[in-house]
Amino acid sequence: MSHQAKKRFGQNFLVDEQIIAGIIAAIRPEPEDNMVEIGPGLGALTRPLLKKLNHLHVIEIDRDIIARLESDYPQENPPNPPLQKGGTSKSKLTIHAGDALEFDLSILPAPLRIVGNLPYNISSPLLFHFAGYAERIRDMHFMLQNEVVERMVAVPSTPAYGRLSVMLQYRFHMEKLLDVPPESFRPAPKVDSAIVRMIPLPPSDFPLSQKGAGGIFAQNEKIFAEIVKAAFGQRRKTLRNTLRSYLKEEDFVHLGMDAQRRAENLSVAEFAKVANYLDERA
Repeated sequence: MSHQAKKRFGQNFLVDEQIIAGIIAAIRPEPEDNMVEIGPGLGALTRPLLKKLNHLHVIEIDRDIIARLESDYPQENPPNPPLQKGGTSKSKLTIHAGDALEFDLSILPAPLRIVGNLPYNISSPLLFHFAGYAERIRDMHFMLQNEVVERMVAVPSTPAYGRLSVMLQYRFHMEKLLDVPPESFRPAPKVDSAIVRMIPLPPSDFPLSQKGAGGIFAQNEKIFAEIVKAAFGQRRKTLRNTLRSYLKEEDFVHLGMDAQRRAENLSVAEFAKVANYLDERA
């Protein structure tokens, strides 16, 4: 049964067997893993994962694809184990019908391993959504637009370093694994893609990525997020301008921070330092 890719869902289906094998090798699924796949599509990753796993959860929004999955993997009714509304189950595969952006991952057994070819049009909101469940996640492996992956793993004082870099590096260790060319998909996207691995920073070391810069972490993550957003809101302007609502000249002096620097020059730990200063001053 053929399926026409739907632009509104950002569908580009992976068909390159060599790339698929490389992704599975990178994930290294084990039978007992609590794994969930986001947007299984036509099953490029679903099928090889099911060969390795005792059970797999999938989250899919496209009703036509859900029908295909239910045809290939008939579901029990009522489902076992109990599921979020819209979920159906059999011993080998559980299908959750709905939007991954609204899915409550806390209903699934932890520690979770999350995989998927994420829709490029909503990749950043999905990454922030999953970050909210970091304490329940073992690791995540995603196919994303290469430009997004480069931003995720970027270091300070580089063009790709930005809000996404800071907010995700605060919670995750991230590594770019594979480049994926457009011809690996049907239909072929107009951009290059890449596979990224995301591993939540252990609570005992949180945030691990800042250890070398003084071990500073944000006491108030809401303030931290506000500062990062404001600083990168006009990234070519200096911190004196972008953070003028938060910091005065004497505050920069107290922090030992040059107000002429730009957001892209600050490490994750330095953003946390500013957030903590503001939290303590409040």
